[in-house]
Amino acid sequence: MKVLLDADVQEAALRADVLAGLTAPSKWLPPKWFYDARGSELFEEITELPEYYPTRAERAVLETHAGDIARHTGARTLIELGSGYSTKTRLLLDALDLTSFVPMDVAPSALEAATAQIAVDFPGLPVHPIVGDITQHLDALPAAPDRLVAFLGGTIGNFEPAERAQFLSAVRGVLRPGEHLLLGTDLVKSPRVLVPAYDDAAGVTAEFNRNVLRVLNHHLSADFDVDGFAHVALWDADHEWIEMRLRARWPMRVTIPAVNLTVSFASGEEIRTEISAKFRREGVDKELTEAGFTLDQWWTDAEGRFALSLAVATP
Repeated sequence: MKVLLDADVQEAALRADVLAGLTAPSKWLPPKWFYDARGSELFEEITELPEYYPTRAERAVLETHAGDIARHTGARTLIELGSGYSTKTRLLLDALDLTSFVPMDVAPSALEAATAQIAVDFPGLPVHPIVGDITQHLDALPAAPDRLVAFLGGTIGNFEPAERAQFLSAVRGVLRPGEHLLLGTDLVKSPRVLVPAYDDAAGVTAEFNRNVLRVLNHHLSADFDVDGFAHVALWDADHEWIEMRLRARWPMRVTIPAVNLTVSFASGEEIRTEISAKFRREGVDKELTEAGFTLDQWWTDAEGRFALSLAVATP
């Protein structure tokens, strides 16, 4: 396993994000800090919840079109960004005639578990996991033959528009002309469907959201009262994205010794922890084109909830 984010590097990045986000006029924390071992487990639970349609919808598209992806790309190397446990990816591993699989994720525990299981399920397939940040370490991806980069799960929606443009351009920068990007995007739909997917009845997403505070308590010796923050999920119709926030239930004063910071919260004050943008085909096509791709194929599930875009790196 190649480790580009060891514990010291990760904690330095966490300290920088906490200082920037919790001293901002409108407080925020990046969603990547949800994903310690417990956060990764909670997210896997979320994907099985009845309200959380994206995983099932994307899996349905992959089940229908994995063979088409193999025929259109002829990929021999599959690179998965933000791979997690690589659960849905097995549909691609079954369909593609691969010489190597390269999963990249910030969570080493998820990578280790996925790599061990893939070794059992796909004996003989070389797997080269990379513990890395997809916004910083794309230049570490191997220059292997006939690469297909997969970025699934709608995770692209966690980036704001300018960040998406930068990220997609960076992906294009590591690909040769004719190589492919497979991009999963959740589509715009009724808030009656969207909001429950991020605020489930069992409260699993609420625990996942609050897990970022546990991460700060553990790694930075913070003293957040985790139960003192309510989980909030809102649909922003102007931006066409879901926002997840943590809302202080009462006035609080939090100390974070590792960054020499004390943060005050008024009752009702919020920390934005995630956005999850939803997309339309014309917008995805435009963003891919501006990044140096040509949209080749567009597939959705039968209900039109989720899309997979297969794009080609243009010369």
